Amino acid sequence: MTLKELPIGKSATLTVVGGEGALRQHFLDMGLIPGADVTMVKYAPMGDPVELRIHSYELTLRLADAEKIEITDVRDEIKIKNQIPKEKIDHPGLGEGGKYHEKADENPLPDGTTLTFALAGNQNCGKTTLFNQLTGSNQHVGNFPGVTVDRKDGVIKEHSDTLVTDLPGIYSMSPYSSEEIVTRNFVLNEHPKGIINIVDATNIERNLYLTMQLMELDIPMVLALNMMDEVRDNGGSILVNEMEQELGIPVIPISAAKNEGIGELIEHAVHVAKYQESPGRQDFCDADDHGGAVHRCLHGIMHLIEDHAKKADIPVRFAACKLAEGDELILEQLKLDENEKQLLEHIVKQMEQERGLDRSAAIADMRFTFIEKICDATVVKPKESKEHLRSAKMDKILTGKYTAIPCFVAIMAAVFWLTFNVIGAALSNLLDMGISALTNLVDGALTSWNVNSVIHSLVIDGIFNGVGSVLSFLPVIVTLFFFLSILEDSGYMARVAFVMDKLLRKIGLSGRSIVPMLVGFGCTVPGVMASRTLPSERDRKMTILLTPFMSCSAKLPIYAFFTAAFFPKQGAVVMVALYFGGILMGILMALLLRGTMFKGEAVPFVMELPNYRMPGAKNVGQLLWEKAKDFLQRAFTVIFFATIIIWFLQTFNLHMNVVADSKDSILAVVAGIIAPVFLPLGFGNWKISTALITGFMAKESVVSTLSVLFGSTAELTGAITPVAAASLLVFCLLYTPCVAAIASIKRELGAKWAAYVVLGQCMVAWIAAFIVHLIGTLVM
Repeated sequence: MTLKELPIGKSATLTVVGGEGALRQHFLDMGLIPGADVTMVKYAPMGDPVELRIHSYELTLRLADAEKIEITDVRDEIKIKNQIPKEKIDHPGLGEGGKYHEKADENPLPDGTTLTFALAGNQNCGKTTLFNQLTGSNQHVGNFPGVTVDRKDGVIKEHSDTLVTDLPGIYSMSPYSSEEIVTRNFVLNEHPKGIINIVDATNIERNLYLTMQLMELDIPMVLALNMMDEVRDNGGSILVNEMEQELGIPVIPISAAKNEGIGELIEHAVHVAKYQESPGRQDFCDADDHGGAVHRCLHGIMHLIEDHAKKADIPVRFAACKLAEGDELILEQLKLDENEKQLLEHIVKQMEQERGLDRSAAIADMRFTFIEKICDATVVKPKESKEHLRSAKMDKILTGKYTAIPCFVAIMAAVFWLTFNVIGAALSNLLDMGISALTNLVDGALTSWNVNSVIHSLVIDGIFNGVGSVLSFLPVIVTLFFFLSILEDSGYMARVAFVMDKLLRKIGLSGRSIVPMLVGFGCTVPGVMASRTLPSERDRKMTILLTPFMSCSAKLPIYAFFTAAFFPKQGAVVMVALYFGGILMGILMALLLRGTMFKGEAVPFVMELPNYRMPGAKNVGQLLWEKAKDFLQRAFTVIFFATIIIWFLQTFNLHMNVVADSKDSILAVVAGIIAPVFLPLGFGNWKISTALITGFMAKESVVSTLSVLFGSTAELTGAITPVAAASLLVFCLLYTPCVAAIASIKRELGAKWAAYVVLGQCMVAWIAAFIVHLIGTLVM
């Protein structure tokens, strides 16, 4: 019987885990090992993928992959056993621990040495929140896998001689996706003085798998048990002293979100790094119960490769475990000769024969067996957590068969309606009134002071009209990010990926691609970067190419400006049409790409589903401040200078004389060359061509440029028809993203793909705008 056939609500024991390569290794690292108990929780609304519970956490898997996993002993759902909490013992201070001080170097590192730390942990365990607490940084925090997609550095507060690096979340040191390679390469190649390993204390069985691999690196290390407040609230506890004795490293209970235990964590981390106290334990084999075969295998490999590991500067125990698993990257680095490779294979084959499991499964089983013993001795789980019970109730509706997609559509519609018609619109109108009042005040002052007409024009027509028109849309953008950050922080984004996987597979993508695309509604740049969490190069490229079709918040000022001028009574309809138009075009492009450059199937969908959590006010506030600050910086840098340049080119002719009519200006001459391209679309006006060019720098510049060139909305409405305005909106929706987005695409995929995006999207935008104009002309 296969896992695909396991009925909902039933449990079974895994017997064979099929598949091959990196994907199978990923399954094993996630806990899908022979002998593990698994429970079928539910099917996605469209029947695929499925949600499983294994090692006390939820995992998603496609039916095609579940079919490769064999099971036995089907039975009723396994319930969490009640345990009686043991007596609490105070946590030891510095120098009072167990095994982890036995290897202490009496000679500390010289004063002035920078203590570098790698902050490592599973995805979604609170790394970025802890990083913010340690360094005072305001990195983006969210409750879905893959928020951190690049390494970030910061100095620990009040410790100027430290440098901590926040690394992308990984499940193991067997890299499966590109952001996992960032973490592995940093820890292996840059030799940090210490590791701060953060684990989710509510889900410790899964998290300790990475901990064991990090300990094999023989780097000084502390274990931070995060979310201990949730463990306590549910009546559970972790016997920290006993866990320290078993692991041989300092174990510190913390709550990163509530800033609890951070001081003690910093003290222990600095201490072990300063005195280079390596982990007290690296051998996790169990001499009883089949472990002897694995133990002999690893020690045999260690003797074989000891010299090679030293030359390659790779810890020998870590290298031995990776070779036993069949890690090609480590094998390549060690440069073994053919005889040594053959001997290595003989050692592994002997272990497989004795153990009755293949090499990868045997090593994974060795680790999970050790974790199980540690947890039995030190972790007290008296009842199911409130967070899990709450998540299960919410998921009945938010991921229910008949309610999931209507809920998603309703949530996104509510977000757009509140942003564009209620909260964002009201705040935007208030700010616009304030800017208009200030403009009139300055205009009156400049007139009464008899200021030179050219300077007067620069201040009012250039700066106030240009920058002011963009600034008035700040509340709309902040409101949109507010709602998106709540969806991220709550854990709903991961459910959207689960629900949409089957739908996205029809266009050649995985459900995980929905997260970068939804982030792209806020800004294309982080959307493109978030694609690094996708394990398949094919999926990553496709997602990056499609993300710019999701309408970013920088285009909001354009939509709002033209909607207010041409379609004031149909504002919400126009906005929804534009957003869904972008999605529809993305789908069409995905089908085209799937049938041409990106043939093949989407990557398997393996993802953890985190519990729903209340969005942290501090996290949401930090994100909003970052986005507002970024917008204001662009408004007073890129847009400010673009506005002044446009004003200058519009005010002077080629002989540097002030023109009476802007049609005689330098700008008119340059833009006039490009304008004919847009004649078939209904907006061949040179002023609009100019605005579209400046939009390449920053999309908000389109509005500021039009405000400078036309002076008033009345002049704009007289220059083009409503049909041409609709065509122009479609063009702005689809044409090339801004310079920052193109730069991020170039960094991820290279210059060739970035050029393809610029030219390809301009062509798509022109064709779509032409069709809209043609249909509009025929209808009208």
